[in-house]
Amino acid sequence: MAARKNDEEQVSLIDTFREFKETKNIDRTTLVSVLEESFRNVLAKIYGSDENFDVIINPDKGDFEIYRNRTVVEDGEVEDENKQISLSEARKIEPDYEVGEDVSESVNFAKFGRRAILTLRQTLASKILELVHDSLYNKYKDRVGQVIAGEVYQVWKREVLLVDDENNELILPKSEQIPSDQYRKGETVRAVIARVDNENNNPKIILSRTSPVFLERLLEAEVPEIADGLISIKKIARMPGERAKVAVESYDDRIDPVGACVGVKGSRVHGIVRELCNENIDVINYTSNTKLFIQRALSPAKVSSINIDEVNHKAEVYLQPEEVSLAIGRGGLNIKLASMLTEYTIDVFREVSESESDEDIYLDEFADEIDQWVIDAIKRIGLDTAKSVLNAPREMLVEKADLEEETVDHVLNVLRAEFEG
Repeated sequence: MAARKNDEEQVSLIDTFREFKETKNIDRTTLVSVLEESFRNVLAKIYGSDENFDVIINPDKGDFEIYRNRTVVEDGEVEDENKQISLSEARKIEPDYEVGEDVSESVNFAKFGRRAILTLRQTLASKILELVHDSLYNKYKDRVGQVIAGEVYQVWKREVLLVDDENNELILPKSEQIPSDQYRKGETVRAVIARVDNENNNPKIILSRTSPVFLERLLEAEVPEIADGLISIKKIARMPGERAKVAVESYDDRIDPVGACVGVKGSRVHGIVRELCNENIDVINYTSNTKLFIQRALSPAKVSSINIDEVNHKAEVYLQPEEVSLAIGRGGLNIKLASMLTEYTIDVFREVSESESDEDIYLDEFADEIDQWVIDAIKRIGLDTAKSVLNAPREMLVEKADLEEETVDHVLNVLRAEFEG
C-alpha cells in the first residue's frame, strides 16, 4: 500500500508540472530544467550535496529517474557516505562489485516521505511562479504603446481587472479610465498598454484609455495614410471623454491630412469618437510657425493678432468680442486643449477700439469698493487697469488670479458700473 501511494505521489508531481506547461506555454527545455533543479534542491537538503546524483526527466512518459553515484571502498573505510559505499553494501546491489568501481543506485524519491515531497512541491511552485512572471513580463515589456483587447473579469472602485486571451491579468486603473466609461463583467474593452511594472519580479500590466497614445493608435488603425507613413501625427492633446485636438502633417502635397483623417462626413473618426465615449476630435494642420499653430489650435475662433513670448512660452491672443467665447470654449476646454497642444500658456483678450481704450482707470482707484488683496491678485497676472480686466475672459480671472467666482463677478460689476454710469 505504501509503495502504491509513493508511486501515486511520484506520478502526480509530473502530472502537475505537465498540466502547468500546457496552460502557461512553458517550453520543453525549460520544463525539464526547472523540474531537475527542483529535485536537486531537495536532494541537496537531504544529503548535503546533489553533485553525485543523476536526475533524468522524461516529460513525454510522465516519469523521472534519480540515480545516486558512489565509489566502492573497503569495509570500514567509508569517510563520506554520500560519495562512498562499502564493498559489502555494494555487493548487496550487485555481487561482482570490486573496490574502486562506481556504483549507480536507483533512488526512490517517494521513500523520503511526505515532508520531502511537500518541499519539492513548494520549490516547484515557487520556480513555476517565477517562470510565469518572467514569461508575462517578457511577453508585454516590448508591447508598451500597443492596443490590446481584454475581457472584464472584475470591477473594483479603484481599478478594473481584465484578462487577455491567455488569462493573464491586465489592470485598468481608475485614473486611466474615461470618466463616463462603464464596465460589465464579460464584456471586451480596448485600451493601450501604458507600462509594465515589475517590482519584486511581480509584473503588472497597466492599461490606459485616457492616454494620447490610445487615440494615436486608433487613428493609425482607421486612417491608412497614417499607417503608410504619408501622414504623421505630430501632437495630441486630450481631455478624455470630452474633447481632443490632433495636429497632423502630410508628406504628400496631394493629400489633405485633415480631410484624410476625418473622412467623408466624418466616417473615419466616427468609430473612434464612439470608442472614446463621444469625445469630440478636432483635427488641425500642424505647422512649425508658432503664431499660426496657436491660431489653428484655437479653432473655431478667429484670431485677430498674437504676441509671442518664446522664452517663457506665453502667448497673448487678441480677438473680436464675439470670438472670445469660442476661443475659450465651454468650461475653458478649447483654450486648455490649445495650450496643451502648442505647449504655450495662452491668454486671450478682447480687442477694444482706440476711443474705448483712451478712457481707462487704474485698478488702485477702486480700492474703496474692491479689497486691496483682490486688486493685487489681479495685478499680479498683468492686468492693472479697469478696461484690461473687463477685456479679459472671466475664466482667466478665476483661474490665473486664483479668485472665487463670486469675487470676480463683484469686481466686474464694479468696473462695468464705472463706465456705464
